[in-house]
Amino acid sequence: MTPKRYAIYLADLDPTRGAEISKTRPVVVVSMDTLNAALQTVIVCPLTTTLHPKWRCRVQVTCAGTKAEIAADQIRTITKARLLKQLDRLSPSKAAELRAVLGEMLTEP
Repeated sequence: MTPKRYAIYLADLDPTRGAEISKTRPVVVVSMDTLNAALQTVIVCPLTTTLHPKWRCRVQVTCAGTKAEIAADQIRTITKARLLKQLDRLSPSKAAELRAVLGEMLTEP
């Protein structure tokens, strides 16, 4: 499988440590398609149904009919073997919003 950027997959995130988001849950792939094709890993942000609308590091989305947030503050690299199946895909506007949040988090003010 070659995951596509901004596709949402069901992923097995266990085992984890500490406050990392765990269990089998949706994740959105944020790594570039060229990397996704070449590497055994992908960079993802997990989704959660615990909503925090005022947190600037979260993006509100609907995934497979369920309200959720993309937890950009929980970005991580996982092996492609953890991806179980594709569930959905971000709209272009939500992908742009996620890029803006990640850019704000990872660049100097």
